[in-house]
Amino acid sequence: MAAADNSKPPARAGSRPSWKQALGFAFRSWSGWLLAAVPLAVTLELFHVGGLAIFAASAIAIVPLAAVLGDATEELSLQLGPSAGGLLNATFGNASELIIAFFALRAGQVDVVQASLTGSIIGNLLLVFGLSAFLGGLGRERQRFSRAMAGANTSMLILAVAGLVMPALFSLVVSGSLTAPPSSRVELLSEWTAAVLLIVYIAGLIFSQVTHRSLTARSEHRPPKLTRAGAIAVMLAATALIAWMSELFVGTIEPAARALGMSRLFVGVIVVATIGNAAEHAVAVVAARRDQMDLAVAVSMGSSVQIALLVGPLLVISSLFMGTHMTLVFNPFEIVAVALAVIIMVSTCLDGETNWLEGLMMLALYAILAIAFYFVPAA
Repeated sequence: MAAADNSKPPARAGSRPSWKQALGFAFRSWSGWLLAAVPLAVTLELFHVGGLAIFAASAIAIVPLAAVLGDATEELSLQLGPSAGGLLNATFGNASELIIAFFALRAGQVDVVQASLTGSIIGNLLLVFGLSAFLGGLGRERQRFSRAMAGANTSMLILAVAGLVMPALFSLVVSGSLTAPPSSRVELLSEWTAAVLLIVYIAGLIFSQVTHRSLTARSEHRPPKLTRAGAIAVMLAATALIAWMSELFVGTIEPAARALGMSRLFVGVIVVATIGNAAEHAVAVVAARRDQMDLAVAVSMGSSVQIALLVGPLLVISSLFMGTHMTLVFNPFEIVAVALAVIIMVSTCLDGETNWLEGLMMLALYAILAIAFYFVPAA
């Protein structure tokens, strides 16, 4: 007689979440141990320790929380199917950057918000893709990726540069300066430009997730590690903690910048942008080392497109309901830096392949820009 089968059936997608399962999921990754920075930041805030310590602890805490949020979003996308899952990943891919920028905008730090946006675009194109191409190319003659996917993204990045240049050029023509307080016409131009960029982003989603999904879809056949309810619970918890850490982080930017001798422009372009994108950096580099350059390109370029066409415009529109209005008039150095990053990215993607030398040149450009931002004070 056959022995009775006492094995438990697999959990259904909508079943009740297990908190042990959710906690195990959060701590399983490479960044799980960094979650200890969350209670550390809270403790430092409760005991009113110096701003630099809280700045460092909250910054470190955001990195693993962003990774957990990204992983949980991926788990939920497996539950929802290819189309809905792709839309979910495309929409929440830069949630941590949006949350940090929202709290900085609410605190009236418009220059830091603008710098973090341009810094995210530059960092994803030069640092993330450059490091991916360099490390992925070591030991290989070349790595190939989809020219069609890269071409669609580069076209949207060029549009993003236009969205940065035109409001600044208009402000320069009207007021004769980029540092003058924005006029009502400059604010209106920024709002309309933001609306156009949002429309293009939505069109890009339709292109990548509906009409041309075969060019961008990544096959994912593994079973989910979380139930649907468990994934939603982890996403909500990670989002709440990122918001809390972001509030602490933004509140200590000023004293930390003074203590470290950094300008607010450098903090926004390099520090804030790097923290918000750290989890994606790791994903792209690991994919490149596995010779999955399509994924590395999708992460680096897709994130830049999302920052330029979704996060930035959303912040401009959100600022209408706050005391401080944000425009798309950026520092000249930021505009030039973004333009240079897009130009070298376009030239790299023309042939649909890359190598370690191209990656090294992109890293060199990022280093040059970082040095320039360190010595150039905010306008």
